[in-house]
Amino acid sequence: MPSMSDFQQERDRLNDIVMKYAGQGIKRFYSLDGQVYRDGALPVKTKELLGLVASLVLRCDDCIKYHIARCHETGVSDAEMEESLAIALIVGGSITIPHMRRAFAAWDELKTAHHGDTENTEK
Repeated sequence: MPSMSDFQQERDRLNDIVMKYAGQGIKRFYSLDGQVYRDGALPVKTKELLGLVASLVLRCDDCIKYHIARCHETGVSDAEMEESLAIALIVGGSITIPHMRRAFAAWDELKTAHHGDTENTEK
């Protein structure tokens, strides 16, 4: 499985290619996607957790990795992550277990790389 760093670099590379060819419709969709995750009635952290849950239920590993990274950036705690993934498991059923495994592995990788630990219970 590629590392989170590799994933993020490849995602950036591929998005650059998409934007090279993107017309107004694609650009508008990307803009809308960015806007919906901004602070509003719900804080960014909550919105990223919602995106993660939806991505896990839909079983999109790229989307899961993206939202895991954003959750890490927005200060999601281990407890918040676990509760959110538990909701995704209940909604999506046992077929989401392989995706949940990879989500926790990505979470653990980011935490270890950025903090040198795998415990984050204070936030």
